[in-house]
Amino acid sequence: MTTQVPFYESLDLTLCGNMGRVHRLCRDVVTIAVEPLGLTQSRWTALIHINMLKEGVTQLELAQSLGIEMPSLTRTIKQLEAQLLITRCVDDHDKRSKNIYFTEQGRKTLQTLKKKITDIKNQLYSGFTSEQLDIMAHGLIKMEKNAQSCIEDHIKNKANK
Repeated sequence: MTTQVPFYESLDLTLCGNMGRVHRLCRDVVTIAVEPLGLTQSRWTALIHINMLKEGVTQLELAQSLGIEMPSLTRTIKQLEAQLLITRCVDDHDKRSKNIYFTEQGRKTLQTLKKKITDIKNQLYSGFTSEQLDIMAHGLIKMEKNAQSCIEDHIKNKANK
């Protein structure tokens, strides 16, 4: 007796592999759209994360949010400063730390960037109902939590050996 293979298991890549490929494609669409603004992928993602974390975020907090090492972020920060989109100020409470703020030009660029991302999201979400998008969003959140639990379990098991 043969059992029907679930659709998600019939994909050429695993479901996670397909999510990764779609993520890269979506990121590439945005990168192409914002190229006229002088923004590379690392620059526009940094701007979005600064906005999400709020101005005054430290470089370390930004690096953690982006999931990258400080040396990689430092180059991007210097490029954004050279474009006059952000400025760094020494933290009042920790002189070793620098806080990141948008310049006026940076705020204008951020608004244009957000508009372009909204337009792209509308194109990418075309053909989906709100209910389908909500189901995907809830599924992604659940899968993210499961992945974090797997990592924590692995770390605990490694420590107990």
